[in-house]
Amino acid sequence: MLKFISFGSGSCGNCYYLYTETEGLLIDSGIGIRTLKKFFHDYGCNLGDVDNILVTHDHADHVKAVGCLSQDYNIPVYATDEVHKGIACNYCVRKKVIPDNIRYILKGETFGLGSFSVTPFDVPHDSRDNVGYKITYGDTVFCLITDVGHVTPEIEKHIGEADYLVIEANHDEEMLLNGAYPRHLKLRVSGPDGHLSNKSCAEAIARSATDRLKHVWLCHLSQENNHPELARKTVEMVLGANGIAVGCDFSLDILKRKTPTGIFELK
Repeated sequence: MLKFISFGSGSCGNCYYLYTETEGLLIDSGIGIRTLKKFFHDYGCNLGDVDNILVTHDHADHVKAVGCLSQDYNIPVYATDEVHKGIACNYCVRKKVIPDNIRYILKGETFGLGSFSVTPFDVPHDSRDNVGYKITYGDTVFCLITDVGHVTPEIEKHIGEADYLVIEANHDEEMLLNGAYPRHLKLRVSGPDGHLSNKSCAEAIARSATDRLKHVWLCHLSQENNHPELARKTVEMVLGANGIAVGCDFSLDILKRKTPTGIFELK
């Protein structure tokens, strides 16, 4: 059975784990190595069971521990050429990915990792590069889309193919507008290469989700410009206005910023 854990989702660190009894696939590794070891131990998992690491982009909250994990456990790291370049020059990544563990991926080109089939696709963000991942295991399709400046037709396509979806709901538009961030940062967050608002996230789901969608997790919520219940309420309201009933048509959960979620079974 395929299982999913979020070990952290937000500006303090992002790390997601898809695994079975025999295979483990980590997506991003922006949590400190000691904390990640503790989380794995608490959930009865072993970092030695991670076979591969996928990286979305090169910002520190997604790659801080990638070099440590890769070197200490001899794990290949999959990312685009530009993301690998960004990791190599990111001063927050103190231990780098050694050349033998570097694997290059191309957007739109599907590749196999054991029983997983992985398709990276373009996601607009103000990093050197950024991808979302569609991951297929048997007949199950899991899709992760984070740090999204705006929703493109390609992103909508992958939402429509998902059984299970992790998607960014970073900020509430009013909280951001009226909050303490300086103007340049407000413009960056709300811009076309920034982050996705609760409303925009919900609208993307409403436009693109199909009957196959079973579960949605909202990720990368801002501590300053959002709140879990506000994100949930906004998404439920927008979806409801489009004839989609959360809890009936599919389940909805909010991923915590600094703590694990528990284990979800993807049936």
